[in-house]
Amino acid sequence: MLKNLVSKTILLGSQSPRRKELLESLNLKFSIKKLSVNEDFPEDLKAFEVASYLAHKKAAKYEPKLHEILITADTVVIQNNQVLNKPLNKKEAQDMLSQLSDSFHHVVTGLCIKTYDQKIECSEHTKVYFKPLSHEEIIYYTNNYNPYDKAGGYGIQDWIGKIAIHKIEGCFFNVMGLPLSKLYLNLINL
Repeated sequence: MLKNLVSKTILLGSQSPRRKELLESLNLKFSIKKLSVNEDFPEDLKAFEVASYLAHKKAAKYEPKLHEILITADTVVIQNNQVLNKPLNKKEAQDMLSQLSDSFHHVVTGLCIKTYDQKIECSEHTKVYFKPLSHEEIIYYTNNYNPYDKAGGYGIQDWIGKIAIHKIEGCFFNVMGLPLSKLYLNLINL
């Protein structure tokens, strides 16, 4: 199964530096396929279906050739059935972090793995618990790190993840944006 996988051309349909880094950690050869996709979703879509919808929407932009495997993903943060997208500015990032402070939220990554003749769609859910954050900690993070390219306004691998997250239930790598174990299992079973 693994031997089959190495003979394929893997394309990562993502511009996320974290997804690139995570896929590299599996020691698989791949290239980046830039897919320009509007990340809007229907307002009536259930929050826990958004990530899968967006991963599918990205995959629909490309038809793999015979020996290609396309991987697309999208990660969302959900709190109280509300999707927290990437913040547009510092105030929005600070508001999101204030909302996440002293509570839990869900991180959902939708995956779409597409070949010439197959398509696998799945998702991974992780529950993340934040300790209470002070206003000073939130300001420090938004002034010194980049919360704007991350769902929910934070990265688990960043300073705020190291000081704020006191517990997770589920896949750590899912919170970074790519559930590696689930991805690998689906890739070797193609």
